[in-house]
Amino acid sequence: MTTPPDLRPLAVPGAWKYEPVTHHDNRGSFTEWFRDDALRAATGRSLRLMQANVSVSRRGALRGIAFTDMPPGQTKGVTCVSGAVLDVVVDLRQGSPTFRTWHMERLDEDNHTALVLSEGLAHAFLSLEDGSALVYLLSEGHDPAREHCVHPLDPDIGIRWPADIAPVLSAKDAAAPSLRQAMAAGVLPQYAACTSV
Repeated sequence: MTTPPDLRPLAVPGAWKYEPVTHHDNRGSFTEWFRDDALRAATGRSLRLMQANVSVSRRGALRGIAFTDMPPGQTKGVTCVSGAVLDVVVDLRQGSPTFRTWHMERLDEDNHTALVLSEGLAHAFLSLEDGSALVYLLSEGHDPAREHCVHPLDPDIGIRWPADIAPVLSAKDAAAPSLRQAMAAGVLPQYAACTSV
């Protein structure tokens, strides 16, 4: 068994970047894009896998900003296995000292970078190419009744998406509330509930 690589913490507490080693030979390549022992070493916790998803997106597809009710929340491990995306983690945990802080990372089929997001953090991504495939590992199954979103273009969050790519939103994301509306509706996760998990 090889030594697990480190997870580097991001500007949003509870989110980590994982840069695995890719092995190449005459057949192609092999990458361990997620290691639970690396997650345990960095966080003291494991990702209890309950669901795995793949989304394939056209250029400009903008998905999110999505989050789930706490508890139980949902830990995510994400990587891009085809194409390229700009993946964003957003701290929408009310009461967090880094509330509204976001971090953007390019994930693509060449760099094999992965992100791990703790419960309560919000997630979005923009596809940079046609056919970009994002793979998710989830600690809880999808439950539409517990899922919420905030508009990905909300200026109060201020994510700096590329100006040269016209965003393509689903009807659900286009109708998503602003951050202020989500706060008024009381749907944002509470920081205390997220950090006590």
